[in-house]
Order: sequence, then C-alpha cells, then structure tokens
Amino acid sequence: MKRNELRKVATIVTLAAITGLAGCASTSELDSLRSEVSQANETAKSAAATADAARKEAAAASAAAADAKATANDAKATADATNEKIDRMFKKSMYK
Repeated sequence: MKRNELRKVATIVTLAAITGLAGCASTSELDSLRSEVSQANETAKSAAATADAARKEAAAASAAAADAKATANDAKATADATNEKIDRMFKKSMYK
C-alpha cells in the first residue's frame, strides 16, 4: 500500500512539473509579445490619424457641396426669373 501511495505522489509531482514548465513563458516570448502589441498600437494610431484626415476631407467636401448647391439654386432662380420675363414679353407681343 505504501508503494501505491508513492506512485500516486510521484505521478502528481511529475504532472505538476510538466504543467508548470509548459505553462511558463520565456523572456523571449514575452519580448516578442510586447513587440507585437507595440506594433499593433502603432498601427492603431496610424489608422486613427488616417480616419481623422478622412473626416476633415469629408467635412471640406460637404462644405464645398453646400456652396455648389447654393450657387446652383441662385442660378436656377435667375433662370426662372428670366423665363418669366421672356414669357411676359412673348404674351405681350402676342396681344399687339
């Protein structure tokens, strides 16, 4: 019975040692992970800067589109007024 208990203890110690060694990360693995995290942070910062630049360009494009729409509306109003004048002139000439 003592021999059976000794085997159990030896098995448990062996499994604990294997688990402990397999679960530990080496310094080089940790350095590699830190490097990857640092690169991911740089990529995220670059993406944020690109998104900010795109947002500014979109705002500028929106402002330009609003100006173009205002100019088009003014041109339409002028064309409508001109058409009304021409129609009045035509009708006036038809009455003569």
